[in-house]
Amino acid sequence: MRINEYLKGLVYELTLLSNETEWVEFKVNNKDPKLIGEYISALSNSAALEGKKYAYLLWGIDDVTHEIVGTNFEPKKFKVGNEEFENWLYRLVSPKMNFKFYKVDINLKRVVILEIEKAIEKPV
Repeated sequence: MRINEYLKGLVYELTLLSNETEWVEFKVNNKDPKLIGEYISALSNSAALEGKKYAYLLWGIDDVTHEIVGTNFEPKKFKVGNEEFENWLYRLVSPKMNFKFYKVDINLKRVVILEIEKAIEKPV
């Protein structure tokens, strides 16, 4: 479990990047389950290639300016059909790998962080 101050620092550090990278992607309110699954795959594989332990998908960040704008995406409340979104992702991502959603409020704006473990042994 990550602590709030660590998560805030992580958000600030990632928003200082001059561009999105192969292992960092910013979104505002994207809730397309299939697209999120594809991001998990691509980011995990890219983190492995780039020598990073984790990749990140952040909601609530403008992907052009990297400004913290907030999001209304709430993965813990989101469902695909009748299935909880996080369970749906775990079931379909192959091979099985670790990822975790975190929520942090920065200046009264919600940011959701998806921390994705790098691919190990074979591509995701």
